[in-house]
Amino acid sequence: MNISPLYHLLATSLTLLTVSGFAVKATATETDTRADSVWSDAEISMLRSLSLHSLRPLQADPSNAVADDSRAAALGQKLFFDPRLSANGEVSCASCHQPDRYFTDGLGQARGIATTPRGAPTLLGASYYAWFFWDGRRDSQWAQALGPLESGLEHGTTRVELARLIVADPDYHAAYAALFGALPDLSDTKRFPKRAGPSSERNITDAWNAMSAGDRQLVSRIFVNIGKSLAAYERLLMPGPGRFDRYVEALQENNAAAMQEAMTANEVAGLKLFVGKAMCIRCHNGPLLTDQGFHNIGVPFAEGLHLDWGRYQGVQKALKDEFNCLSEYSDAGQKDCAELRFAKTMKDETIGAFKAPTLRNVAETAPYMHSGQFADLDAVLDHYNKATTSRKAPIGHSDLLPINLTAEELAQLKAFLHTLTGPPAIAPYNTSGISPTNPNRIR
Repeated sequence: MNISPLYHLLATSLTLLTVSGFAVKATATETDTRADSVWSDAEISMLRSLSLHSLRPLQADPSNAVADDSRAAALGQKLFFDPRLSANGEVSCASCHQPDRYFTDGLGQARGIATTPRGAPTLLGASYYAWFFWDGRRDSQWAQALGPLESGLEHGTTRVELARLIVADPDYHAAYAALFGALPDLSDTKRFPKRAGPSSERNITDAWNAMSAGDRQLVSRIFVNIGKSLAAYERLLMPGPGRFDRYVEALQENNAAAMQEAMTANEVAGLKLFVGKAMCIRCHNGPLLTDQGFHNIGVPFAEGLHLDWGRYQGVQKALKDEFNCLSEYSDAGQKDCAELRFAKTMKDETIGAFKAPTLRNVAETAPYMHSGQFADLDAVLDHYNKATTSRKAPIGHSDLLPINLTAEELAQLKAFLHTLTGPPAIAPYNTSGISPTNPNRIR
């Protein structure tokens, strides 16, 4: 998404305070005590665009033919919580994407078999994204799901092991066959070694390369279908409305009492800063409060970590990825892959840039930034407030501009961010009976 036209539209709307006729008018007493005494029609329209009530229906994923198949979602849910999808039998997808932590893990750097260099972003609403991982190195949710499975730092397993699990487990076997067709016999360990697949471990890669091209493709197809099933489940995970959304709904209904119940004066003052002076809306817009773009905001390197090039390397990996939208494993046609085909690759635009995360549930998902550089919201706001016109960054150039908020304004902005918390929700179109958080409960 190109954020500039949207931002300019939203910024322009803030100048329309002289438009005659206000949607909400406070009494003299309320004006003395409330920060939301007056919103213009233009501002109300802008706030509506940030509300979850404006979230459009999730579009089909042309690269995943089973993306909205309830059977795939049920299979994906079981896989998501199964620690057998790891080398040590202890790590599942839910290890780093914990339902009771808004599908994050509370760590700055995710921990699977070992510690990774980056954090685990929330999965709530992630199905709306065009790019995945902090650097956007995968271009579909199913392709993203495959990355951690083979990572030596995360699940540490191999394609052959995963394929053999699907074949050997009666429940998985039956569910898979119903969706994708008959499974092959993988019992011949000469054709299908115990541990084989692309890996940072040479012996595992050598075993993979020793397999015939046909057998590698056979195993990779099962591997891909595991990812597509995981994505079908993850597509059901959505953020639920918070107090901010209730406030906007009340504002549209001209219900002053409900507005006051939803948000305090300080929180509303923070909202005004969010869409105005603080310029947060430049990158955090739309119902998910992210433009899905990649930005260099001058975040320092995490302690002990090497240079991180961010999107500059991420986009190159996406273009070469064996599972991208244009690959043989994608169900999409070339015309469906515009994001990949026209991805920005210029160094000046991508170096040191990372994806703008959603701000939904932000107050509950510390620490912050791609490697957990900031422990709390105070540290985040301080970083933004100290931006300078020099635009210096540890690598590349920072996109930040000075906002110069006072201590009181920083407190108000922080207070507003707390109103974005809402319980995880199941997608409204779900018909599979899946619970979004409990792997053992079908509702």
